[in-house]
Amino acid sequence: MAGSISEFKSTFSKDLARPSRFDVNIPVPLTLIPYVLSARTLTYRCENAQLPGRTFETVTQKIGSNPVEKFPSLTTFNDIDLTFIVDDDMSQKIFFDAWLNFINPQYNYNFRYKGDYATGITINQYDVTNTLSYSVTLIDAYPISMNQLDLDWSSDGTHKLSVNFAYTEWKNNSLQALGMEAIDAGLANVSSAVGGLGGNAAGAISSAINSLPNAVQNINFNNLF
Repeated sequence: MAGSISEFKSTFSKDLARPSRFDVNIPVPLTLIPYVLSARTLTYRCENAQLPGRTFETVTQKIGSNPVEKFPSLTTFNDIDLTFIVDDDMSQKIFFDAWLNFINPQYNYNFRYKGDYATGITINQYDVTNTLSYSVTLIDAYPISMNQLDLDWSSDGTHKLSVNFAYTEWKNNSLQALGMEAIDAGLANVSSAVGGLGGNAAGAISSAINSLPNAVQNINFNNLF
């Protein structure tokens, strides 16, 4: 490894993020208000979660004798799994039974409108002092599957319910994300100005600075903490 031991140690001026310091907030959709008592402990029963990722699907293109290139064509967001410890009254299982059944009632198997059953799920990461350090919201999230619960006379363990959620996209709730969106908007103008015919760096930078107020106005502040 290049560099000295002291240089390596100096890079750890802050503590490391711990995967065990998190919580999950699942607001109950209005259509499931009758089950709000069954859902009230979900934040304190979610023992496993993920901070979501993001993937670009690509297409390949070859021009002349040049090497094949990949270009991003579509953004996809993978489903996430949340695992819940189940209370003795099975309230967590009852709640997700009701949620899935509302999406597709078993008396007629007609799917309801997404807006009636989707909600925003917030996943929070905390630092070692229990201060919020990162937060995302899954937009229009809803369960698409849950695991079976095995019964066994020889087992003295506890039930754990794994629920798979789909969602439209996720948003970073931090103030850093606000700044990132403003910078991205400015850089887009820089790129456009420099790439245009007759453009120059000074004019591009001036254009980007002038565009920042408009960029900030277009940012959605609803998901910021």
